[in-house]
Amino acid sequence: MSKFPQDFKWGVATSSYQIEGATNVDGRGESIWDRFCATEGKVANGENGDIACDHYNLFAEDVALMKSLGVSTYRFSLAWPRLFPNGDKQREQRGFDFYNRLIDELIANDITPVITLYHWDLPQTLEDKGGWANREIVYDFAFYAGEAVQAFSDRVKEWITINEPWCVSWLGYMIGVHAPGVKNLDSALAAAHHTALAHAEATRVMKAIDPTIKTGIALNMTTYRIEDESDPELAELGDLMDAQLNRWWIDAFLNGRYPKSIAEFHKERLAKIVQPGDLEKLKVQTDYLAVNYYSDSFIGLPRESDGPMSDGGLFPFPHRSNGTPPEPYTDMGWPITPVGLEDLLVRISEDWPEIAEIVISENGAAYDDEPNAAGDVEDHRRIDYLASHIDAASRAIDRGAPLTGYYAWSLMDNFEWAEGYSKRFGIIHVDFTTLKRTIKNSGKTYAAIIAANRLEANSGVK
Repeated sequence: MSKFPQDFKWGVATSSYQIEGATNVDGRGESIWDRFCATEGKVANGENGDIACDHYNLFAEDVALMKSLGVSTYRFSLAWPRLFPNGDKQREQRGFDFYNRLIDELIANDITPVITLYHWDLPQTLEDKGGWANREIVYDFAFYAGEAVQAFSDRVKEWITINEPWCVSWLGYMIGVHAPGVKNLDSALAAAHHTALAHAEATRVMKAIDPTIKTGIALNMTTYRIEDESDPELAELGDLMDAQLNRWWIDAFLNGRYPKSIAEFHKERLAKIVQPGDLEKLKVQTDYLAVNYYSDSFIGLPRESDGPMSDGGLFPFPHRSNGTPPEPYTDMGWPITPVGLEDLLVRISEDWPEIAEIVISENGAAYDDEPNAAGDVEDHRRIDYLASHIDAASRAIDRGAPLTGYYAWSLMDNFEWAEGYSKRFGIIHVDFTTLKRTIKNSGKTYAAIIAANRLEANSGVK
């Protein structure tokens, strides 16, 4: 049985493009994901977020479902193009009105709203100017952040600037599997720098407007498992990958620098991107670190059956490993490694003791369970996944990690980016034809954990 502090925050998380729909309603502008989805071959089955879960119209029903689950807090994101359709200073009041209605509905149901300013749906007009690879985005984002705080901070006191800037930078501008679909190393490095700079600039603007708010950044992080740490090439690769994913943004806001190994690796390229005075601007008081964790990552020696390793690619460091994770996998092909979450949380508390508060802002698993004849969704694998990771979170607290909250990803099945609607992460099932919501057994289990503020022995951990 795993106990949690009395004031521990139990929540659920979503993002605007994945659930809202209403992409052409009430003056909302085009986002990079609207454009990406409309580009042939980019998204599975040619799907898009035009309707998604229709949360824009059904938000009251969704808040009622949250209330029934007993969650104390809800993390959602604002759609930048719903508030500023062209990414400039011209407001769309109907967008602000929607989020005011949502916030008021949450508060009326005793659910604390937590806002993420950017969860990937950049106004297309800003991408037309270079997007996150264009330095001007830093100031565009800071203005947008300030306007959002001005509008909502009377009721919303917890804010996250950017969700998973690694995905923004590397999946969007290097690998091209996410919007805007760019494949350029210089663009990816520029985006990595500009997201770090934007977090700092926006945080300063937000705190100047309302010093009472708390601000953080949501990083997708992992625990790297190196098959043979005595192998110098694997050790070097592991350090570079850890620097790029886990340390880049933390070192930026804490220390005003980037990890030494990766800064040296990209020295010539970064010299053209980082301007005088930038590093000093990176450092900013960040009240909490939001961690999105799904699985560990594995770096192993190549096998003959893998064929030749490439000299560049995904990260883009020389591929000298096969990176094969152990079974079993979720529907995303990700391994199930709850001990990695425990190790990661403890590592953060030990390596960066300046971080006074951590929240798990996303954790969940994709499985394709559908309602049975009785209408129940018996998603036992998701129950086991959530319970094992919640148990790991409890162990991390016992080991000194300053963890204050856990957000299950996701409240409901939704548009899963380039995977379209083929991957279901929700603890609530959504029929994408009728939009009917059905609480899965995992949702009922999560509700029981919340009500008890503990993980009982029979909650699913094996």
